[in-house]
Amino acid sequence: MDREGLGELTLPEELRRAELAPLWREVHRRLSSGRAVTRLRVGPMDDEQRFALADLLGLDRLPERHHSLPLSRLESVVADACGCSVTEVVTELLGPLADRAGDRDRERAARQRLWEWLGEHEVVTAQPALYDWVEQMRRNGVLDGSVTATRAVLSEALRVLERLPAEGTPLPALATETLGDPHALDGGTRRSGIVLRALACLYGVAPPDGAEQRRALWERAGVSEDELSASVLAAGLWPSGDGVACRVLRVCAESGEAAALTLAQLRQSVAVPEPDVWVVENPTVLTLALRRFGTACPPMICTSGWPNSAAIRLLRGLAETGTALHYHGDFDGEGVRIAAHVLAKAGAVPWRMSAADYLEALPDGAAPSVGRVTEAPWDGELAAAMRGHGISVPEEQVAQRLLNELGPRRGQEY
Repeated sequence: MDREGLGELTLPEELRRAELAPLWREVHRRLSSGRAVTRLRVGPMDDEQRFALADLLGLDRLPERHHSLPLSRLESVVADACGCSVTEVVTELLGPLADRAGDRDRERAARQRLWEWLGEHEVVTAQPALYDWVEQMRRNGVLDGSVTATRAVLSEALRVLERLPAEGTPLPALATETLGDPHALDGGTRRSGIVLRALACLYGVAPPDGAEQRRALWERAGVSEDELSASVLAAGLWPSGDGVACRVLRVCAESGEAAALTLAQLRQSVAVPEPDVWVVENPTVLTLALRRFGTACPPMICTSGWPNSAAIRLLRGLAETGTALHYHGDFDGEGVRIAAHVLAKAGAVPWRMSAADYLEALPDGAAPSVGRVTEAPWDGELAAAMRGHGISVPEEQVAQRLLNELGPRRGQEY
């Protein structure tokens, strides 16, 4: 047997007999379990090993090929032979004991801390639709059996999600910017799969199956989106700059029309003198505002559902110049997820999106189902109220109430 561990202990030859190897291996294994041990079962043993065990224990007959004995009996024999404990003997002969039970407990605790960290990450809490993704990751378990490796990969995925939606950024450029490797998010890679599963939860769609669906999901998040096809609707904005977007906005505002700005036009910043801009989800609301107010339309932007890269670029640019963004959308499951997305990604604040607003707007008759509802970070009671009633309130239904609150653009009549 190998001599490892203490090295200073002098054991009598009767304990070092090669024939006792099965006994010491079993003792070492059981004591390394980290659990209390009272009995041992040694075997299978050949005849020479059975004779050696009989000699050690002072038995008057040969033990069976599998022999059970109390650990206390072995402790007594070892103490008489060398004045040591069984633990000291097996440590001298086979090396330090392990603590498998303790290792398992520590591993379980480390995994629990990992999932708590992921669930409490600011990227997730800002958009509660991602809690479904957290649960998926937890069910899948740690990667390659390593908590450390799993946390590293999830941290990378969170960096990508924090950067999204992109503004027409090609996928290799996004991967280089966030992960330092242009191929880190290539199709089929682990990181790409994790991020795409998160985006599927965020947008409420099935995980992508195949290259075409992966590409569509990336494009929805503003990755490799064409600078001309991505556009955003705005009305009542009077920026003072000389860029194309500023001139288009002013011409449309003067005419009482909505401007459709492309991502390419929004490469130049837009700043408006108004302290507040009102952001809605549905184009119908913007249409109603223009019909009602015309050239006195208050400053408004429409995301047309999930905001694309052009919408996010315009909203962020306004927020960076100090404009307060007030957002309203549909009271249904997807509407809450869109609102959380706009608040998290553009720094907007909710506008008439509380539980009280929802309850006040409930229709008397039948209405479409509210669908899958995730938590609303800005109001802890909203999701429960929506699940309790189970029906949606489309933004168009409360459009006139919203417009009554806004009134015409300050300093103008209609």
